Amino acid sequence: MKIRVLLILFLAPLLLRAEVRLPSIFTDNMVFQQQAECAVWGWAKAGSTITVSPSWSKQKYTAKTDATGKWRLKVKTPAAGGPFELTISDGKPVTLKNVLVGEVWICTGQSNMEMPMKGFKGEPVLNSNEAILHSANPNIHLYTVPRNSRTAPKDNSKPSPWRVATPETVANFSATGYYFGRLLNQMLHVPVGLINCSYGGSTTEAWMSAETLRQFAGVQIPSPTDSIASVNHTPTTLYNGMLHPVVGYGIRGAIWYQGESNYEYSEEYAARLVALVKQWRTEWDMGEFPFYYAQIAPYNYAQLPPYNKGGKFNSAFLRDAQRKAERQIPNAAMAVLLDLGEEKSIHPMRKEPGGTRLALLALAKTYGLKGFGAVSPAYESMEVKDGAVAVKFRDAPNGMSSFGQELTGFEVAGADQKFYPAIASISGSVITVASEAVKAPVAVRYAFQDFTRATLFSTEGLPVSSFRTDDWAQ
Repeated sequence: MKIRVLLILFLAPLLLRAEVRLPSIFTDNMVFQQQAECAVWGWAKAGSTITVSPSWSKQKYTAKTDATGKWRLKVKTPAAGGPFELTISDGKPVTLKNVLVGEVWICTGQSNMEMPMKGFKGEPVLNSNEAILHSANPNIHLYTVPRNSRTAPKDNSKPSPWRVATPETVANFSATGYYFGRLLNQMLHVPVGLINCSYGGSTTEAWMSAETLRQFAGVQIPSPTDSIASVNHTPTTLYNGMLHPVVGYGIRGAIWYQGESNYEYSEEYAARLVALVKQWRTEWDMGEFPFYYAQIAPYNYAQLPPYNKGGKFNSAFLRDAQRKAERQIPNAAMAVLLDLGEEKSIHPMRKEPGGTRLALLALAKTYGLKGFGAVSPAYESMEVKDGAVAVKFRDAPNGMSSFGQELTGFEVAGADQKFYPAIASISGSVITVASEAVKAPVAVRYAFQDFTRATLFSTEGLPVSSFRTDDWAQ
């Protein structure tokens, strides 16, 4: 008799539990993108009718499950506000509470995006302790997609709740993502939702679908039954296990910090980043949403196995590929981090400037705020005259500056393709470069080493990217 009673008590909650199942990303504290048609989806008994009722409106949305039990619909969201509730029912309701409506961004990439505010073990985030202490904010909500590497696309990610920003939750969230979202919240005065979908050491190809990667010769795409030799390098696997389950969730845009694990293959990077963005935008079905990305910071990559040094293994070529990709991707922009690198750490401790620069791009380009610098000056053209090179820059309306330090890092080369250090001087948005060793210069490079230090900035303090005017292999 006692066993029967215990069995009934155990089964009662299961019998009362709703049939509707939601993706892991739909939980209490979630944030919807404001003034949009946001997808809501899940699973229930095949052939059943699902009703979705948001508390911000009297409108109810319905969908029929297909033969496999899947359902999907879109909900219109109001201007930013909350908290609200969202009820999903097939006769047995599930209600999500403390739901906000505001600005939602997905934060993706490898370890420099994944690096939490508290830092990695033995690798700090500068001044993060004070930022964490003051981080409690009911209008910033955080979601982290758990690590998961798979050879076939998954419909759902591992369980993970949306969390309200508190010192404890912020300490474990992406530092770059948090600093980005904090500034958006401060300037826009609306709730901000941040989705961290990143994996340390991951390659670009790991975040792309098999269909997209088939256009690139030499990419080894695993079959669903293959074992995964490298959880963060194997093509498609992080897209399958982490990104695919959240594709379609209502967002304003994406920020991306990745490239360190592709530095040996810079000649392929730009085309693959262009293809990645195109794929994501197509699958999200929310138009050409903004895509802002961080240029990798200088670092001495020869310290890493297989200890390649120089030539094509100079990571400046990867930075240059990122620079060139900016003009190939619509509605995209790059945050330059040339002044943040550390020679002996691939994880720069100064994460706040990087997150801030990504936010400046969003505030200016996506939200239309004005009156401040948001874009780094960028190389535009060069002209040779009397043995000197005049290098012109765009996006420098107020000129450029070295902020009192010596202007270094410039090199020039003649037809022999040998580079020599050059003396450089600033005049507004033009840099004049010359070297006594090169009488007839044909090419200029700036800060074109694995590890280097920025000396050229906009007058607003935004560093100029390393660049080259040539297209030589090395």
